[in-house]
Amino acid sequence: MTQTLPTPRGTLTPNRTLADLTWLRVGGPADWLFQPADEDDLASFLAALSPEIAVFPMGVGSNLIVRDGGLRAVVIRLGRGFNGIATEGTTVTAGAAALDAHVARKAAEAGLDLTFLRTIPGSIGGAVRMNAGCYGSYVADVLEMVRVVMRDGRVVDMPAAALNLRYRQSDLPEGAVVVSATFRAGQGAPDALQQRMEDQIAKRDASQPTKERSAGSTFRNPVGHSSTGRADDSHELKAWKVIDDAGMRGATLGGAQMSPMHSNFLINAGGATAADLENLGEDVRKKVFQTSGITLEWEIMRVGEA
Repeated sequence: MTQTLPTPRGTLTPNRTLADLTWLRVGGPADWLFQPADEDDLASFLAALSPEIAVFPMGVGSNLIVRDGGLRAVVIRLGRGFNGIATEGTTVTAGAAALDAHVARKAAEAGLDLTFLRTIPGSIGGAVRMNAGCYGSYVADVLEMVRVVMRDGRVVDMPAAALNLRYRQSDLPEGAVVVSATFRAGQGAPDALQQRMEDQIAKRDASQPTKERSAGSTFRNPVGHSSTGRADDSHELKAWKVIDDAGMRGATLGGAQMSPMHSNFLINAGGATAADLENLGEDVRKKVFQTSGITLEWEIMRVGEA
């Protein structure tokens, strides 16, 4: 990259490999990795950054395949200045870098129910962008407002309605970086909320390969089944079921594998490249289409150059 970049107060690293920043541990380098010191640093950096340079906001990389060629962009990764969690009355405001699990625990201590976040891997920024959910609850049900730094450096407070949240999707503007989110939570006894989270973790650990290198669910549940991410959706048809029916549980390609424990989890079983993982996923999609006529949609985000 020949353009000169603005000089921030935070850390700006050229040609930074991203593999160690993703849960799957694969991927090539970003042209630049920017870790802003705080919101002002991020806003002034983006305002001064040439509009031609692409920006990619990255959370903790829990739902991401970075392709082996890396990313021609400034990857923005929020850290310490963005992980605060505050409760007031029935609202919880969390920085985008706060881990979903920490937010759930902190809320529960205050008698506020965001327990569904406890088993969702990743950070709040990603949870908002993807309308994360489980156990019939979704970010869309509790989100009030999100604070974002736009690509041109403007800081904007957006009401939840402006994001058009739906199943695993939102309409965040291109290049916008979520910096915090405010939720309105139901109330409950801290002990009961704590117990519910422990039960959820036990249930998850019994059915999902939590000790493996994965990026959570690989494919969305087929359309018409959880298509909006609302609790009253029909949930009969599951991605794991159609993958099983296609005979792809445990399938391998290079170092990539569809988990024998839960067939909708793509894992790096050792030494996988991003291409191994993505190509195995595509093989699964083809096989599922051949056997059931269903086209599975990726839930894992895939970015960068092959």
